[in-house]
Amino acid sequence: MQNNFKPCLAFVRHWEGGNDDDPDDPGGRTSRGIEQCEYDAWCELHKIPGGDVWKAPDATVDEIYLRSYWLPYCEVLPGGLDLVFFDVHVNEGQHEAVLFLQRALGVAVDGHFGIVTMAAVKRACVTSADTKKLIVQMTVQRDAEYRSLRKFKKYGRGWLDRSKDCCEKAQGMAL
Repeated sequence: MQNNFKPCLAFVRHWEGGNDDDPDDPGGRTSRGIEQCEYDAWCELHKIPGGDVWKAPDATVDEIYLRSYWLPYCEVLPGGLDLVFFDVHVNEGQHEAVLFLQRALGVAVDGHFGIVTMAAVKRACVTSADTKKLIVQMTVQRDAEYRSLRKFKKYGRGWLDRSKDCCEKAQGMAL
């Protein structure tokens, strides 16, 4: 549909922040949202020297986001919906992003982003108003999941703030 990777990446990078090593976060040591294990694997695959993710070059972090989180699905989603899917994928995982989208679309919830889901997106997003409605429906799914999580008490306010900001930005991107 359109390439919104750069503005969507800017949104994610803002919310992911800098370096973190929270013992309560299952991601462990991260930098700009990229986990140490992801960075190690990237370096191994590309035969480049690894090291501490906190010292990873910005260009490498951005390339990991592009290859591991943006492609292939966000590239084919309408503007705005691409941001929500990308942000959920980064924050909660690809499987959850697909489930939230499928629930919002009212199609079989199987976790597979295939032709059935893509056809439903095309049917659901005829106008920008339609896309905005789907963005809200996906956000409702996301917020409900956050509220159900064991660590909601500690992280919930931040998660919901991020989700709200994402929904607002995404609606502004819907064409």
